[in-house]
Amino acid sequence: MIHPTAVVEEGAQIAGDARIGPYCVVGGKAVIGSKTRLISHVSVDGATTVGRSCTVHPFVSLGGPPQDITYRGEETTCIVGDNNVIREYVTINRGTKASGCTRVGSNNFIMAYSHIAHDCVVGDNVIMANCATLGGHVHVDDFAILSGLCAIHQFCRVGKYAFVSGLTGVPKDVPPFVMAAGNRATLYGLNVVGLERRGFSKEEIATLKKAYRLLFRSSLSLEASLETIEKQLKGEHIRELVAFVRASERGICR
Repeated sequence: MIHPTAVVEEGAQIAGDARIGPYCVVGGKAVIGSKTRLISHVSVDGATTVGRSCTVHPFVSLGGPPQDITYRGEETTCIVGDNNVIREYVTINRGTKASGCTRVGSNNFIMAYSHIAHDCVVGDNVIMANCATLGGHVHVDDFAILSGLCAIHQFCRVGKYAFVSGLTGVPKDVPPFVMAAGNRATLYGLNVVGLERRGFSKEEIATLKKAYRLLFRSSLSLEASLETIEKQLKGEHIRELVAFVRASERGICR
């Protein structure tokens, strides 16, 4: 269904069971997946792909040009996965020549006025509350929660199952499994409630608590903490935490 007031440019690929509501504008390079619904007043610009079964609310802008003064109109893309709910006034810009693509995974809930800038990578099952904003080149891993009015600095990473509190400014990487709050962000322990809700066992949480204390609450240097953790603690989540910290280029919130 395409509403008669919608503008769909020639070349756009729209699944037969997708719904394009009143006053939407869909560019000629867009791809709209099966059962996806653009409710009304949605703009889909550039080489933007929206996956299956997404619900896109009024006044959303998908695939608009990046807010980057070095951008010179290069052919870049924006890819949005399946089963996403994108609420009012969200903006997701396409990439720049640096990476060429902004990518959002599947099963995400992106609330009103949130912003995902150029070249960001957002995983699956992420929640972004109202006015959560990502600078360029930010990576947000699966199951992370970004609360209202938080701001993630460009090139930062937010790890899996991390929780960023409201009104938090994040200038460095937020490790997986933790809670961060404040301006600038400070760590406040494990995201225990979130981990329990996602089925982590008591033993897994206890092991992560030990790793957290060694990393962020001991007198050991960061490298000594990582070596101690690798020797004393085992498990997939421990390996992921250590790998995340070792790979950090901006440094870790402490």
